[in-house]
Amino acid sequence: MKAKKLLPLLLTSAVLLGGFASRITARNQGVLIAMGGGNGTPEIYETWRNLGGGKNARVVLIPTANNPGEDLAPVINGLKQVFGVQDVAVLDTKDRAKANSSQFVAPLKQATFVFIDGGRQWRLTDAYLNTKVVHELRNVLKRGGVIAGSSAGASVLASYLVRGDPKSAEIVMAEGHERGFGLLPNSAIDQHISERGREHDLEPVIAAHPKLLGIGIDPDTIIVVKGNEFEVIGKGKVFITEAGHPLYSISSGSHFDLLKRKLF
Repeated sequence: MKAKKLLPLLLTSAVLLGGFASRITARNQGVLIAMGGGNGTPEIYETWRNLGGGKNARVVLIPTANNPGEDLAPVINGLKQVFGVQDVAVLDTKDRAKANSSQFVAPLKQATFVFIDGGRQWRLTDAYLNTKVVHELRNVLKRGGVIAGSSAGASVLASYLVRGDPKSAEIVMAEGHERGFGLLPNSAIDQHISERGREHDLEPVIAAHPKLLGIGIDPDTIIVVKGNEFEVIGKGKVFITEAGHPLYSISSGSHFDLLKRKLF
């Protein structure tokens, strides 16, 4: 989701307002929310607000995936409207030394809701992988907070990073750019599925790494991950790619067990 797209819809809906494979556990009390791009919907914003602390939320924006020069004001103002807060902390750097400093990550130590914006996911991993930023994102989850990502920000939540090649987003598997933040272990997350004809794009990833679960998410659609399960909310579908099984899709209201890898 581009920052400039967040505010217009919010203005109309304010009234509603590691390795690639590792064991998934329920030890975190927090929530991961992955959105497949798009502008979001009133239902999605309400989910963010309810889970992220409402008017008492401490909100952090990570816009590092954005194209250089992207205007951040609309997404900052949009997040303020969703939560009814006065301040949104912004963490944005390409300097890994800065990303590894206690001063830079200080806002994450208090955060109840972190939003990782869209763009190109390699910018996120180049800047933050194996730094204190990812360490503190894990701590947000451990103390019961919410980390939400859209588009590139959704893909980076997974253990395997799809479309991580700096040269082209059409390259699904890019040597040297295959590690995500690993906040959702044993997974690969793709986005903008139906609108870009990407339904089968995770198949080579799963063929190469059969222990992974492939999760493809449509725009304006989210998975809300709590412990070892997730719920689908939104307008589109979520596509499941798993070794030894045919591709299938699930819709809003569906609940999926990440350990048993089946609907319930």
